[in-house]
Amino acid sequence: MVREASLQQELQSIVSLLVEYLQCDSCIIYLTDGPQLVLCASNTAPASAIGRVRLSLEEGLTGWVARNRRLVAISRDAFNDPRFKAFSELEADTYEAFLSAPVIARNRVVGVLNVQHRHPHSYNGEEMELLTTVGEQIGCLLMLARLDRDLEPVLRRRERTGRQIGVGTGKVRRPVEIEHDRSVRLRRPDEQAATGSIGRDAGRGVGEQREQAILGLVGKY
Repeated sequence: MVREASLQQELQSIVSLLVEYLQCDSCIIYLTDGPQLVLCASNTAPASAIGRVRLSLEEGLTGWVARNRRLVAISRDAFNDPRFKAFSELEADTYEAFLSAPVIARNRVVGVLNVQHRHPHSYNGEEMELLTTVGEQIGCLLMLARLDRDLEPVLRRRERTGRQIGVGTGKVRRPVEIEHDRSVRLRRPDEQAATGSIGRDAGRGVGEQREQAILGLVGKY
């Protein structure tokens, strides 16, 4: 059978890596759900906000990035930008600096990746390039998650068929095993060759209901 890894945990791992690499105070991943963006991973948002905080594609800097498929970098007073939309649940909405890039899959925007600094911070070209690249890699991760989900019923049928044949012939056929390499490699802004990776075998710590909600979004891509 397909070895299932928690998509939500993998998104959370990407958040953790970006916080470490960019030395930022907040990182948030939004995924699209029809005309809305849903908060799916964050290092600062409370657990109750995951899957619940939503904004229209017409709202905020995040919605602007999604609509225009363009990166935004604001070094200070991001909360004073006329496009900005604040949420009371998100402390990061009081931070000064804001960097945002679209998440792309199959040449479509399927989410937005935000990085914020508590104090003024001038984002350089390497930081912007890194965030853009990670946005594309998250899109690939979502495609792999959808592939896993689509393959699962097929593999289950093959496994049942194999067991039935084993009963009839006295031979037990081993189930087919497929594993996708979902590693997401990030390049440090100050080290051209250094990379980080996100493994598939993170421990399970996210509630089943939240995980199913995130996977439900994946099926729309």
